[in-house]
Amino acid sequence: MKMDLRTTGMEFASEIVVKATLHKMRITEVPTRLAPDGRSRPPHLRSWRDGWRHLRFLLLYSPRWLFLYPGALLMLFGFFFGLMLMRGPVYVGGIGFDVQTLLYSAVAIVIGFQAVVFAVFTKTFAIMEGLLPEDARLNKVMRYVNLEVGLIVGGVLILMGLSGSLLALNNWNEHAFGHFNRETLLG
Repeated sequence: MKMDLRTTGMEFASEIVVKATLHKMRITEVPTRLAPDGRSRPPHLRSWRDGWRHLRFLLLYSPRWLFLYPGALLMLFGFFFGLMLMRGPVYVGGIGFDVQTLLYSAVAIVIGFQAVVFAVFTKTFAIMEGLLPEDARLNKVMRYVNLEVGLIVGGVLILMGLSGSLLALNNWNEHAFGHFNRETLLG
């Protein structure tokens, strides 16, 4: 009863092990003797469907290692390499990294951010479904993060992006929409 088991499929056995570990319960192996069950019908196990349900269940228990840390690392690498490339092309062993690589850095930041946000959503979902215990840190953050805050932050970010785009377009206009030289852009 203390574990509040929720799953209904083949992932039930894994839920018992995971929740027993989370609740710091003792796990003991009990030897059993197996015998043929005598059923004449084929097994009802569906390998792909049941395997996916089991994998999905286990992924709900590891949002930090699956999404948060890789996403944060991807954002950090994208930011670091983006800053390096903002100063100009970087050459490593005769290979030049320039604006095209800067695009990959920006994409890494976006994908990393989405992975971090997905980690928060996954953890929130798992807590709401009773699969994970309440998290005091997440509860503290959620007191301040609500729909209105999200709308305000999103609106400000959209305005900043539009302003930057208009500034870049104006700068390009000043150069008669011709070749865009990095030195004139960055001053």
